[in-house]
Amino acid sequence: MPPFFDQIEGFKNVSPALQWAIFVVAVLIVIVAIFSVGVSIYLAIRYFTYNRKQNSAGLTGAEVARKILDKHGLHNIKVSTWGSMLFGNSYSHYFHKVRIRRLTQKKTSITSLAIGAQKSALAILDKEGDPDMKRRVILTPFIYFGPFALIPTVLIGVIIDIILFNFTGVVTMIAVSLGIALYVISFILSIMVLKTEVKAQNRCLEILKEEGMVNNEEVGMMKELFKLYNIQYVNDIIMQLLEMILRILQLLAKVQSNSASSNN
Repeated sequence: MPPFFDQIEGFKNVSPALQWAIFVVAVLIVIVAIFSVGVSIYLAIRYFTYNRKQNSAGLTGAEVARKILDKHGLHNIKVSTWGSMLFGNSYSHYFHKVRIRRLTQKKTSITSLAIGAQKSALAILDKEGDPDMKRRVILTPFIYFGPFALIPTVLIGVIIDIILFNFTGVVTMIAVSLGIALYVISFILSIMVLKTEVKAQNRCLEILKEEGMVNNEEVGMMKELFKLYNIQYVNDIIMQLLEMILRILQLLAKVQSNSASSNN
């Protein structure tokens, strides 16, 4: 077992297997975090570089979105401004909106063209009844419910365990299993979201080329931008999953340690 765990209060009575699990997950988080920082920096550099480079169509993010939506009969979908760096670009089935960041909405840049076209392509997939997009729309609430439900579910299990079962750990383990199940479902659904995003990326490039709004060089830049977004998205999902696993392991370690102390 990692020897330094014996020096940490609350871990002295924890089983070696659980100690090693916490150690391995913590190391993985550090590795993923370092990789994430590198990807984020490179993405930011490309994002701002391409946001300064004018697109050949001379269209802003809002204009290209509106043009593509109207071309495909989606006059009911609004194009709106959404935040700055804090809130992402998105398409909402429920609010009938394509949201574009202020940083790109009014710019006639490569970045603006890529974002406006890609989010509009999501609306097109929605209109056409794409199977993956249909599932995404229906299951969107579960995607966000899973991560938020995990910790409360585990805490409720611990409280019930303490009050009704004298901290045997049985209810806690059931709650942990349920919480993990909810999070895993959310994790799988998040991968499904990425699948529709990639579909929309490919579709928007086809539309832009068909309409003569991009040249080959711009297509290459957009593909690079989309690829970096996808890598960051997957990286963020992995990081969130590892962080949740670590919290659960820490909670189990605390339960195990308290149980051992009570028995002594």
